[in-house]
Amino acid sequence: MVGFDELERFFLEHKPVKCERCNGKLEYLGSGKYECERCKHIMMDDFGKVKAYIDENGPATIVELSAMTGVRKNLIESFLKKGRLEIPEGSDFYISCEKCGCNIRYGRYCPDCIAQTSKGIKLLFHEDMGERPKGHLSSNSKGKMHFFK
Repeated sequence: MVGFDELERFFLEHKPVKCERCNGKLEYLGSGKYECERCKHIMMDDFGKVKAYIDENGPATIVELSAMTGVRKNLIESFLKKGRLEIPEGSDFYISCEKCGCNIRYGRYCPDCIAQTSKGIKLLFHEDMGERPKGHLSSNSKGKMHFFK
């Protein structure tokens, strides 16, 4: 059964399901590119269109990418937030960390906010955190449950 996330990706990213020329089955080649098994026609989903444009023309703004590929700006921003695209170093524009607002090249949060959040999570679960045994269990105690008296 196909899950909602898969259906959402097919519709939001315009992933092709069948060949537009011969209605044949498509094989995914990677990076948003598909090849028809029957007629060898190449098709691209929205990510493939953006990637192909960047490969051919170099870095571009979200506005330019959207205008030249027909891919919605919010979808291109989603590719950046998911780490599928990166803004090059030295760019005039970046996306913002969702927590502190600093500039980042990709993702949703900057490394400092991730580190701060992970420390907070560690403190939150401190009482529930167990300790791993030191060394290896002896061969006669493997797989057996032990009770404290």
